[in-house]
Amino acid sequence: MSSGPLYLGFDLSTQQLKAIVVSSDLKVVSEAKVDFDADFAAKYGIRKGVLRNEDEGEVYAPVVMWLEALDLVLSRLVEKKCPVENIRGISGSCQQHGSVFWNAHAEGALGALDGGKTLHEQLNHVFAYEFGPNWQDHSTQKECDLFDSHLGNAEKLAEVTGSSAHHRFTGTQILRMRRRRPQVYSETARISLVSSFLASVLLGTIAPLDIGDVTGMNLWDIPNHKWDESLLELTAGSKDAVPELRQKLGEARQDGGGSMGAISSYFVTKYGFSKACQVAPFTGDNPATIMALPLRPLDAIVSLGTSTTFLMVTPTYKPDPSYHFMNHPANPGQYMFMLCYKNGGLAREIVRDTLEKPSDATDPWATFNKNVLDTPALGVTPDSGDRAKLGLYFPLPEIVPNIKAGTWRYTSKQDGSDLHEETQGWDSSLDARAIVESQALSMRLRSQNLVSGHGKLPAQPRRIYLVGGGSLNPAIQRVIGDVLGGVDGVYKLDVGGNACALGGAYKAVWALERSEGESFDELIGKRWTEKGAIERVGQGYREGVFEKYGDVLGAFGEMESKILQVAHN
Repeated sequence: MSSGPLYLGFDLSTQQLKAIVVSSDLKVVSEAKVDFDADFAAKYGIRKGVLRNEDEGEVYAPVVMWLEALDLVLSRLVEKKCPVENIRGISGSCQQHGSVFWNAHAEGALGALDGGKTLHEQLNHVFAYEFGPNWQDHSTQKECDLFDSHLGNAEKLAEVTGSSAHHRFTGTQILRMRRRRPQVYSETARISLVSSFLASVLLGTIAPLDIGDVTGMNLWDIPNHKWDESLLELTAGSKDAVPELRQKLGEARQDGGGSMGAISSYFVTKYGFSKACQVAPFTGDNPATIMALPLRPLDAIVSLGTSTTFLMVTPTYKPDPSYHFMNHPANPGQYMFMLCYKNGGLAREIVRDTLEKPSDATDPWATFNKNVLDTPALGVTPDSGDRAKLGLYFPLPEIVPNIKAGTWRYTSKQDGSDLHEETQGWDSSLDARAIVESQALSMRLRSQNLVSGHGKLPAQPRRIYLVGGGSLNPAIQRVIGDVLGGVDGVYKLDVGGNACALGGAYKAVWALERSEGESFDELIGKRWTEKGAIERVGQGYREGVFEKYGDVLGAFGEMESKILQVAHN
């Protein structure tokens, strides 16, 4: 066990709270987790970490459950003999876009925590709203329409805030809260993102919003580094109400490093933390993922969890309504390009479960994977006249594109022409490959203008890193490489499913050990080694196969447009 300074990274996701402790040289010292369904389902009635109001499209979680989870995960670290007294810094990752509405009692209660009691006992009365809206929430379509039109159109909104309006973004959530539950809004003294909420509990005072996470709100003017007054006015309801909203939000902390203050005495008394332990800014789960390894230009991360995300780091700000740009959580002047899809792992599981399996099957993915690998690209047998098979599989309303729940199957000629819907469908065995292809094709369609060629090879990412549960699946690995390419191959980032927590821990190391002007990439790059952290799992670019998908990319975009047109008429 390391005797030097240690750093703690959290990951408060939809379904779990993870804690991982690393040394200054980035070696993992200890880890623990709380699974919300396993530990709290009976008490809170949750399923997959959340509660749902299907009638209104609301998805949310009890905030006090997160408090109980924090006590429990720290207890488990201590039970594992983790030397918490050596932890000198804490940062972390939390589900992006989620929010917490504190009442006027919060600040005082946070500053007076008693280490002889639990967080739940002492803080269950400090919330104006007992639930935290979750990123899967899709109750805000009316508010999204207002946001998209407020500055002129969705393109203008994206130019300012990095994204068009989205159901889960905090600005639309706050607007709906004010209109749907005016009493809650009136009683709200401060609004936190989930990242600043967890940091607040650890600090014992309300923490500021993080510069990487604040850009997931549709309220922050990215080019001018400030709140957008016009969007604040829309959210608050009038110009006169803007000062009140600004007070609820506070100011964003634009330095992703340094210390926000020492850890609350509650954690010193209850768990044995050092009084010298500092709390660095927390960030969202998507920004934290890019911090799990020092990305080089044109590298991409594909996170294959409950949701699916595609991430790249770029110094160029090229916003568009079809994707997201966010400030880098640590490096000023850099941006995170992100695609986020609700229909990730859940959609793949639904297709998996429709496939007929042998009665003695023990691996739930075996039949799915066999169908994926036995089916040629786009369902087209080589040297045949087969039509290319394209589909969308959305058990949940999707974010990008903004389409209602449903399943659609289309075919085109192999050159992408003559697209039409297959109303009779096709053999269900083809759906396994088609769903993975469809998710990857959407990523390729929207990122194609951010990548460049490599010598004589077509434009594509240099390396593709896979994280999340789906990264372990060989069939998914293969299709991601077939569709997206990857000149240097496809790699699995092996952090035991802890990419976000590890990114948080690395952020703590950088935040508190950086020298003046030293970037996150510089410090972590010196200490991080590929050996043991990544494994090459796919060839990536395959000549001829990559081009086949390029031929139908336009047809895939046309299919989305047709479905969008019908959905919004």
